Amino acid sequence: MHETINHRIAAIRKWMEQQNIDAFYLPHEDEFLGEYVPAHNERLAWLTGFTGSAGAAVITQTQAAMFVDGRYTVQVTKQVPNTLFEYRHLIEEPALEWIKQHVTLGAKVALDPRMHSCAWLEQAQERLAGQYTLTLLNDNPIDALWQDRPQPLGSMARLMPLSSVGQSSESKRIEIGRAIANLGADSAVITALDSICWLLNIRGLDVPRLPVLLSHALLHKNGDVDFFIEADRLPAEFAEHAGPGVRVMAPEQLSVQLQKLTNTHVLLDPNGSSAWFKLTLQNAGALVIASADPCLMPKATKNEVEIAGMKACHITDGVAMVKFLSWLDNEVAHNRLHDEATLADTLETFRRQDEALVDLSFDTISAAGSNAAMCHYNHINQAVPGQLALNTLYLVDSGGQYTNGTTDITRTIAIGEPTAAMKTQFTLALKGHIGIATARFPKGTRGYQLDTLARQHLWAQGYDYDHGTGHGVGHFLSVHEGPASISKRQIDVPLAKGMVLSNEPGYYRADHFGIRIENLELVVEKETLGDFPILTFESLTRCPIDKRNVVVDLLSTDEVQWLNDYHQLVWSSLEHLVEGDTKAWLREATLPL
Repeated sequence: MHETINHRIAAIRKWMEQQNIDAFYLPHEDEFLGEYVPAHNERLAWLTGFTGSAGAAVITQTQAAMFVDGRYTVQVTKQVPNTLFEYRHLIEEPALEWIKQHVTLGAKVALDPRMHSCAWLEQAQERLAGQYTLTLLNDNPIDALWQDRPQPLGSMARLMPLSSVGQSSESKRIEIGRAIANLGADSAVITALDSICWLLNIRGLDVPRLPVLLSHALLHKNGDVDFFIEADRLPAEFAEHAGPGVRVMAPEQLSVQLQKLTNTHVLLDPNGSSAWFKLTLQNAGALVIASADPCLMPKATKNEVEIAGMKACHITDGVAMVKFLSWLDNEVAHNRLHDEATLADTLETFRRQDEALVDLSFDTISAAGSNAAMCHYNHINQAVPGQLALNTLYLVDSGGQYTNGTTDITRTIAIGEPTAAMKTQFTLALKGHIGIATARFPKGTRGYQLDTLARQHLWAQGYDYDHGTGHGVGHFLSVHEGPASISKRQIDVPLAKGMVLSNEPGYYRADHFGIRIENLELVVEKETLGDFPILTFESLTRCPIDKRNVVVDLLSTDEVQWLNDYHQLVWSSLEHLVEGDTKAWLREATLPL
């Protein structure tokens, strides 16, 4: 493989020489700027061998550097040859800073504007201004060099009935159109794939783990939409399903339609849309209004039908989880200590017993022992998957894409008898989890204002975890949905009724063990004795939390009550759906402390 990468780097350098380019910048993102990249757009993996979800490479005629964040510092050394690349931290030494340190002043730096957001490109232009010539490419050289490039999946659209989504596409489009007009725009370019699918009440299978269709949309203030997708991928019933005002156009027509927007005001998300859109619109004489994707908040605040679906799919998912955990405990009891791959595959098998499952919602994190100390560990990238060992912890973070919702759950399981340190850290994380689950807060509260509730008990002992406490989750859409979150980052988005967010504090001791406890929470309104209602969370996830890891003396009376009440809820939700040994295991796992 390293020899192949060597040939590919040589081909890029030949292209650079022919084009008089001094440095070529290649990010992991594709033209849709989504978290998940379909196989035919994995350009960074083709060039470098790196398969992680975040990274970038810079190639010059004499040097090459690979940039990854802390999740991938081990993986990058196994996949990307150090004879060709030096490794750099994506956050601590961004690629643009590396360029300024290693590339001669006045050099030409080339990049594909489709692979970068508007905001990123503006930042790059500011940082490199007067020092380098930034060359924006019309064509990506990888596309010409990639001879065995996979074909796009091009799945058929799934039409989501009103009984599943609760609001017609026509109604959504009119509502969002009014919002666009209120911002002073005539149209909005919608590039987020989950926003397009939400807006048109469709789903697809074009991207692994994300039920979307590779497409673009131009939404006008009257609610009409130009939908750029291959027409043969839409069922005959699509026109009736979507309602009036939806014009299906070939993807090749996108540039043509944008160029017709001369002297109109066009809304464009600076963080979610590629710079190519802004450049194309500006060249056409359109007036670009920088504003967040207008679908984000309506999509995030689920309606009653979507909420009912989310609740139902968590019951389904809970059944799969308790079957798996019951099976796992029995295997460990008989000293059958499986490897991480077998465990992940077995859990997926239990999920697939329900026909409502369409896909996993992300690649399962199946981490045994010290591997769990890497919070985004992936056994698939290891030469040999880790194996369970007695007196350790096993962390499994997984989820499903169901026709009625999306799930995401993490459980940390005792394998044998955990150490006292493991139990203490688990209990501190559990106290933080309960702190979020029981939070009461007024409308307008931001997620970062709640984040301390999850970390306070760890902080008190000098500990922390290096990831967010919670992310939004879509309704049979992205498992990582914006715009709200719970984290240290001061994201100025209020938590609102109907949002679904994860609650996942943890702790990671390098080379020893990792802990995370994750449920999904629904933001609900709670009446009070005061003058205004407050918001709180309702736990959607239905699966026991491993009591064997809990130091009861570290929990307050209220925290013990919460855990007992939660387990009673799990039992009452699932008892009639499981039987035999699984039911007996569930009864034991949910008994009060």
